[in-house]
Amino acid sequence: MTGWPGRTGRGGNQAGAGDLLALVRSGRATTRGALQQATGLSRATVGQRLDRLFRAGWLREGPGGPVGSPLGGRPSITLEFDDEHAVVLAADLDTRHARAALLTLTGDILAERTGTLVVEDGPEAVLGELGRWFAGLLSGAGRGAGEVCGIGLAVPGPVDSESGRVVQPPIMPGWDGYDITGRLARSFADHTGTPATPIPVLVDNDANLMAYGEQRAAHPDCSAFVLVKVSTGIGAGVVVDGSVYRGIDGGAGDIGHIRVPGGERALCRCGSYGCLAAVASGGAVARRLAEAGVPAASGSDVRDLLAAGHPEAVGLAREAGRRVGEVLATVVTLLNPGVLMIAGDLAGTPFLTGVRELLYQRALPRSTARLEVVTSRLGERAAVLGAGALVVEHLYAPERAEERLRALGV
Repeated sequence: MTGWPGRTGRGGNQAGAGDLLALVRSGRATTRGALQQATGLSRATVGQRLDRLFRAGWLREGPGGPVGSPLGGRPSITLEFDDEHAVVLAADLDTRHARAALLTLTGDILAERTGTLVVEDGPEAVLGELGRWFAGLLSGAGRGAGEVCGIGLAVPGPVDSESGRVVQPPIMPGWDGYDITGRLARSFADHTGTPATPIPVLVDNDANLMAYGEQRAAHPDCSAFVLVKVSTGIGAGVVVDGSVYRGIDGGAGDIGHIRVPGGERALCRCGSYGCLAAVASGGAVARRLAEAGVPAASGSDVRDLLAAGHPEAVGLAREAGRRVGEVLATVVTLLNPGVLMIAGDLAGTPFLTGVRELLYQRALPRSTARLEVVTSRLGERAAVLGAGALVVEHLYAPERAEERLRALGV
């Protein structure tokens, strides 16, 4: 091997320290000899690159390998990503509820909090309170603010990934175009008493981050993965070849606003009539139950009724599943995923039965021949875990890692 494909710079087409870190993290090369073989770099150059990573605290030496080095000789000392040198904060905002967690760099939860946060109260109030939650998680776990390398946030609306701002979110009044990353960074600094230096904050749609977390945890070999969240609204997250597919400005997966036959009189929160979310979301099912005299105000109320086996809730959930399944037949035919995951408040047997009825009836047989239709494995933690993973993958990606190493002076 004579060069490192895809990277250029002052040293020419060669692997940098960030590339070596990526090889170690992925398990593709975990010894000095294997890194030489994978990159074509000399032993001295590999040593220099690794020295930077050791000084930053990002790598550590593990035990000796069971076999000899690829270049011959005694078993080599293995290299490992040091997941103890930093922590990540992540949060998942729903319409009236939130979950926040302190995570290791490998996704283990060190501390967690859930509670009421109402997105309709606006970004100033919600993000200010979230900063207080973060400070409490750090304090309770005995960790310092300086150990936090980044923050991830899941929100129930479309997000422009370049700016981190939500774009015309139907169920987040007052958030359109708001500087979420700046406000959350300031709130974190205020509540932890740290200098107001910018901390990386990544924001994405909740269905995207649920899909990212679930795909990595349970279906890492699935190259086309779709998750559909059915709660207050309806949204989908798509992961292709290990990366979230967002479209050109974050609007991919917004299936809740596809118009469906027979829903012309149903007013959606986006202002249009006949959207899928207006007839088949948890909120829509709750409204129909309330009209029938059953106490239900939200998707979470419907979830509780389904858990209790309430017959009318079961029937309406199955009907909602059929409406969603009709739309998913097109989604599956277009994307040809290996896994279709149903998540959210309605993700139980009645809804899933309805989805399958229409999906297999309407989709092309070829599109469903190898399709797995499953429910969530991570449950209510999926978006938080996905947000944490997104931060880590962003910060330790080769080019970004190089920038951070330079900033650290190593």
